[in-house]
Amino acid sequence: MMSKKVLSFALMLALAPAGEAWASPADMPAGSTDVAPAAALGDSQAAPVAASGDCSRGFFSRLAAAYREDAQPADPNAPASTPARRGLDSPFPSPPFPSSEWQLGGVDYPIGVPNENSQYPLEKALSCTSLGHWMQDNRIEVYGWINPSANLSTSSHSNYPLSYATRPNRVEFDQFLFRIERIPDTVQTDHIDWGFHFDDLYGYDYHYTTMKGVTSNQLLNNPKPNSALNGKLYGNDPMIAYVDLYIPWVAQGMVITAGRYLSLPDIEAQFSPNNYLLTHSILYTVDAYTNMGIITTTKLSDQWTLQLGIHGGDDSAIWDSTSRLTGQACVRWVSKSNDDMLYPCVESFNGARQTYNNLQEFVMTWGRRFSPQVHMLTEAYYIYVKDQALATGPGQSQAPTGVPGYPLGEAPSFPLGKNPAYGIVNYVNVEVSPKAYVSVRNEFYDDKDGQRTGFATRYSSHTVGMTYWATPDLEIRPELRYEHAYDFPAYNGGLKNHQTTALVDAILHY
Repeated sequence: MMSKKVLSFALMLALAPAGEAWASPADMPAGSTDVAPAAALGDSQAAPVAASGDCSRGFFSRLAAAYREDAQPADPNAPASTPARRGLDSPFPSPPFPSSEWQLGGVDYPIGVPNENSQYPLEKALSCTSLGHWMQDNRIEVYGWINPSANLSTSSHSNYPLSYATRPNRVEFDQFLFRIERIPDTVQTDHIDWGFHFDDLYGYDYHYTTMKGVTSNQLLNNPKPNSALNGKLYGNDPMIAYVDLYIPWVAQGMVITAGRYLSLPDIEAQFSPNNYLLTHSILYTVDAYTNMGIITTTKLSDQWTLQLGIHGGDDSAIWDSTSRLTGQACVRWVSKSNDDMLYPCVESFNGARQTYNNLQEFVMTWGRRFSPQVHMLTEAYYIYVKDQALATGPGQSQAPTGVPGYPLGEAPSFPLGKNPAYGIVNYVNVEVSPKAYVSVRNEFYDDKDGQRTGFATRYSSHTVGMTYWATPDLEIRPELRYEHAYDFPAYNGGLKNHQTTALVDAILHY
């Protein structure tokens, strides 16, 4: 029932702009126009009001009008709005890129950077309501997106370790995400401010984002032996839930974040609009997704930011028996020219034995800007778990699926001690127009004992994709990917050494 409601709502939002575009003047209520009469504003020379802000219209009419207005070409002569900021300028434009800032996990924006969120159609349609007025007065935002995808693959049973499009030759409903947030104002330095962030994700991608102890039964207690992944086909994950406290008088500003937040260091993220490509690297697929704990982010200067925190272990809720007290420390440096960024990070360290996903993870990310239109990002990490063979509990495997020299499914248990993995991934991102960019990703991954992917083998993957902003509310992302496993046939459920996949998805913001 829940899935039917979500899908119905998603379809309604997807059809809203089309319905408005198809409507003719004869279909509209008598007297209805795209702008409010100037006399209604008390001034015969008053500027026309956009249809999305015409409060004489109904909510869904305003919602559809907002999509139509966003689809109109922007006036190239309109003055650009540049909000005040405290720090270096944005290194590259967004759109077309997913973000205009250098990477920094754990916060919505680096300290000193203003809120750069667009106002999407839902907020515009709510603007005439008392709820909308209250939200605007209190700087509370509500928005989200719908993200279906389709793929064609040379595999027939499973695309894994490709993620998130694990089921081959499918149309998939990846994400329906609802977000409500208040972003603290970290540009000002004269008073304490606060914020919060809540994201609820529904779709196939919950298979990867789930945290043990947070709605995890739908994944862990629903075995699907003949499916690409265990768990219910579609699930729900309230995956981000934290509060922020901004204190401007600590160094050049400190944000204290408490709750469940994204793991800090990765180039990639769980949310579709935040990624350069549709699919994820193997490196990202098998590392930490979210943490639950407390982290401080402190701006020491325009070049240096320090992050220190503690959490309950990767992908484990602090109240779950698999949780372990874990330290976290990262430093971000940006050059004065704004052309280079280094982000070394101890994402997780506690020295404890493996539980659900008790990773020890050490990461370095380097960003290089060649021009505002061309930049490169490289991430390398070393991760391991300790004493995997002693782990017990749901989702715990005592042996890899595939190891060289053993038939599929007959490998011996993991050896005691460290089970390590190493990975490096590089992105080259090129703006081809104000509405589009191309991204090329190359990666090498070595899963020494098969603890991360299930197969003890080395991998390489090579991906090229484009993101095209059809409108400010609609992204289209075609992609082509080739990957190879060198030591064991890890693809198609352990039957093939290589895989080629063509994919496309759409992200409709609401």
